Amino acid sequence: MSAIPERRPRPQQPSRYDIAGFTSEVAGIELIDEPQVVRKRSRDFFWYSPILNRELAEKSADIIAVPKDEAEVVRIAAACARRRIPLTVRAAGTGNYGQAVPLEGGVLLDITALAGVEWQKPGAVRAAAGTRLLDLDMATREHGFELRMHPSTKRSATLGGFIAGGSGGVGSVTYGGLREPGNILAARIVTVEEQPRILELRDDAAQKVNRAYGTTGIITALEMPLAPAWPWIDVITVFDDYMEAFQAGYDVALADGVVKKLVTPIAWPIPGYFGALKQHCPEGKSILICMIAEASLGPFKALIGGRGTVTYEAPSQEGPGTVPLYEYCWNHTTLQWLKSDRSVTYLQCLFPHDRLVESAREMIARFPDEVLAHHEFIRFGGRVTASALPVLRFTDAERLNRIIAEHEEAGVMIANPHVVSLEAGSRHKRADADQLGFKHEVDPHGLLNPGKMDSFVAADQAK
Repeated sequence: MSAIPERRPRPQQPSRYDIAGFTSEVAGIELIDEPQVVRKRSRDFFWYSPILNRELAEKSADIIAVPKDEAEVVRIAAACARRRIPLTVRAAGTGNYGQAVPLEGGVLLDITALAGVEWQKPGAVRAAAGTRLLDLDMATREHGFELRMHPSTKRSATLGGFIAGGSGGVGSVTYGGLREPGNILAARIVTVEEQPRILELRDDAAQKVNRAYGTTGIITALEMPLAPAWPWIDVITVFDDYMEAFQAGYDVALADGVVKKLVTPIAWPIPGYFGALKQHCPEGKSILICMIAEASLGPFKALIGGRGTVTYEAPSQEGPGTVPLYEYCWNHTTLQWLKSDRSVTYLQCLFPHDRLVESAREMIARFPDEVLAHHEFIRFGGRVTASALPVLRFTDAERLNRIIAEHEEAGVMIANPHVVSLEAGSRHKRADADQLGFKHEVDPHGLLNPGKMDSFVAADQAK
């Protein structure tokens, strides 16, 4: 599925940058300058947001560079630094906030050719940033391990894209988010300077590139921890009432002895848009989607008890011609609806762990027909809580902002998916201090994905 239907070709505008000089300096590296191709690859799934769709629809790079190795990345970075040309890193383009959309044109750096596993050992793997997550998981599963977590876009997303734009996903109910200590072991980056440097960031230092939208260095390789590769069973359980589904999911999330990878309650009518799964989602019923280790299936069913009815149970599959159950969860839940109805959008919420059930019930009661419940149980700071990506019936920006404000006033944190900057989209409304300071070191001219870190001011721009 393409990110958005292509519009009529628009007249090509001359670039304000020295693209000819850049092209000459990087001779021998694959470049793409066909306008329609450049425009298409300059997009991601920002159209989930009607606000971003208006704001970003006409944004595009001037040219695409496709390096085949790190040495070519260094040459591209140097050429951009010398000519002060913006440089936006792109992989599979599966993000939802315009993270990889060039706001100021320039060079789009496609890293998907930087792929492959460098090494793996029990509990850890090192791979190139452009490695597809599914390919990486298949390689590690041969040795009995798998990634601790992945986005619902696993089958197309890359490792570098996940780290640069993601925060967690399938597996976070057990291992927390990417920001939890130990969930990124190391990152290798190239700086954007006249003489680029190659830096290895280990342990906590590697967090400087996590969910920074590619503003704090060009990631070329990553070292990630692994988990035991369990045989996973996909399960759908249906409930008469959403809060019953939510409470059952919470019980499963809290059960440390039950090995799980996904615990997702979803309110009706959302499952009515679930295509091939509709036969397992009875009219009017809320559902609980789970991935449970085969050995934990008995304890899982005992926890559910008579509260719900299992309508689907099968080994997880990710092969050609299949749709994994996790592609109905996280932000794929919203996508399932958007496939047939573009009038909705979504929010990204984090509920308080110390009054989780109460706050979930309160928000559902406050917006019963406008904000349709979809939660994802996660671990956050050592505690079980829930993120949420509810489907929202969109009217206008003013009403959307009011809904966001009411959530925040009630103690539900919002990472706003309808804005492009790190600060505006953060739950804390600021860029992480380590990332902001680090950007001055690795991107002194502010060329990496400009406009995505509002609080950064390059030294030569501040004069």
